[in-house]
Amino acid sequence: LAPAARRGLAHLARMAGDFPTALATARALGWEGRHHRVEGDIWWPHGAMDRAAAAYTAARDEAEQHGVTGERGNSQAHLAFALGFTDPAAADNELALAEQLLASVDLRATTLITHIAALARDAGRTDADVDDRAQVLRTKIRTAGVTYLELALDLTLAFHHAVRDDHDQAAAAVARIQANTTGGDYAYYADIACYMADLTVQETAGAQWVDGAEVVRARWRDLVLTRRTHLEGGP
Repeated sequence: LAPAARRGLAHLARMAGDFPTALATARALGWEGRHHRVEGDIWWPHGAMDRAAAAYTAARDEAEQHGVTGERGNSQAHLAFALGFTDPAAADNELALAEQLLASVDLRATTLITHIAALARDAGRTDADVDDRAQVLRTKIRTAGVTYLELALDLTLAFHHAVRDDHDQAAAAVARIQANTTGGDYAYYADIACYMADLTVQETAGAQWVDGAEVVRARWRDLVLTRRTHLEGGP
């Protein structure tokens, strides 16, 4: 049980926004503690999607080597989520693989993550019914009782609205996140949502970022601007 316990400590540090501690713990977990996936979970909130994708890919491949089907599908779903913010075409391919891997296992929360990843992939589009799909997904998340995923859903919606330069809807997403993180866990999601939409952070969650808040803000804002360029037909 020791590897799972250590992974739990990394998870608690990440929830609290103590990323240096979470990362140091993750690097000592080894395969049994799912070190690569934990590192991916640390890097994507930083907007470092390249690092997150590399970590999730390593986690998936390591799970395959050990013959752990559920972990392979879980890592693949998270890989699709990370790429959903950076490369819609690649995310589409990874989502297809995730669906194949999850078809033979009962991982409801992981399946819901793939649906959130699909929304990130389609963020900013006017022809993808993002808001309607998000409403249906919110109901599914609440029914499944995995309410922490609602925070990831609202973060993805904030990305969508930021790409569309809809400050009112982005601010509404921030407000929902704040209302659902009054206990302190994942409170930094609201900061990330503000970074995306270039909104002023009224009351920072005080996360201890590995690279510093300004670097994280710049990364998330760049993801938004890059998606706008992509949707406008740019490179």
